[in-house]
Amino acid sequence: MSATLLFTWGVMALLVLGSWLATRRIRPTLRPGRWQNFLEALVEVIRNQIREVTHQDPDRYLWFVGTLFLFIALSNLLAPVPGYLPPTASLSTTTALALCVFVAVPWVGIREVGLKAYLRQYLEPHPLMLPFNVIGEFSRTLALAVRLYGNLMSGAVIGAVLITLVPFFFPVVMQLLGLLTGFIQAYIFAILALVYIASGCRVQQERRARLRTQEESP
Repeated sequence: MSATLLFTWGVMALLVLGSWLATRRIRPTLRPGRWQNFLEALVEVIRNQIREVTHQDPDRYLWFVGTLFLFIALSNLLAPVPGYLPPTASLSTTTALALCVFVAVPWVGIREVGLKAYLRQYLEPHPLMLPFNVIGEFSRTLALAVRLYGNLMSGAVIGAVLITLVPFFFPVVMQLLGLLTGFIQAYIFAILALVYIASGCRVQQERRARLRTQEESP
């Protein structure tokens, strides 16, 4: 078993354990604890971000985008732990996350607008654009994986170089900078995944609304 796979399962276990500990005593009549308040505030922040980006009901995307964000953020925030290697610093992990987005885009799109309407967007604005639209789907997935991997790896390399040059000052600064960078990268990855998924649905919804308006007009 590789270290990447081991730490990936470790991060997932921490997420499950933390959720269980924070929610195991949820009762309508009990006063919520600190961890429950923290989780509720975190979920509400993610819901507001989804609503601002998509202008749609956030609950339809919350389960997927929230999971992506929490996994990537926790993977990066654990970086200062001795002996820990962030799974997101491995190209195999970022590729797997990007493939999840690649599968989620058509799955959510077909569920929202139907198979025929979803596939029609690949023929717009002209059927000759079909190969370019298909290539765009694959290149977008590849860019997601390489982007996250490249940003995290470049930060680690720069940090290692600076620590070598000035070993007594830069370790603390680079650890703090790494935490901030890891959190920002988790946010960007989740927002990009949300934009990709929502855009596939919005185009067909706007098209349907336009056709409905034309049919109702005298």
